[in-house]
Amino acid sequence: METGDLYDRLVADLDAGGAAYRLIDHAPEGRTERVSELRGNAVAHAAKCLVVMVKVGKKQTRYVLAVVPGDARLNLGAVRDLLGGTYVAFADTARAEELAGSVSGTVLPFSYHPRLELVADPGLLDAPELYFNAARLDRSIALATADYTRLAAPRVAPIAERS
Repeated sequence: METGDLYDRLVADLDAGGAAYRLIDHAPEGRTERVSELRGNAVAHAAKCLVVMVKVGKKQTRYVLAVVPGDARLNLGAVRDLLGGTYVAFADTARAEELAGSVSGTVLPFSYHPRLELVADPGLLDAPELYFNAARLDRSIALATADYTRLAAPRVAPIAERS
């Protein structure tokens, strides 16, 4: 899926679902802290999206789209334990971009790939709005958190750690 197609699909899904959201244009940026400054949102309200590989036994590999608050770090051990895994690591860039459908720094907090399980940290859902790059480096979305949970339907589990 091309990044433009993913952006169009997301906006169409948000419109079809009656979501409350705003588009925010900004200079191209994919780093959470920097893009939060450009958008004018608290870093804690940004959705940091990371693709993780979890080995379950010797033969099964599962992939997780882990979404944590922008000011937190992903606890890889928590993701491993959540899935009953034996090994966990960040997915390599090529695999992450293939599963997410967009380049690093633009990964959506929505999964459009059947092999990519969506897990969100409960701390992410505390803010009234979530901010994230919209499958492109130069445009973000501010989405009502209630609409995010309703439309994305993430599995909610504690997977973040604060510094």
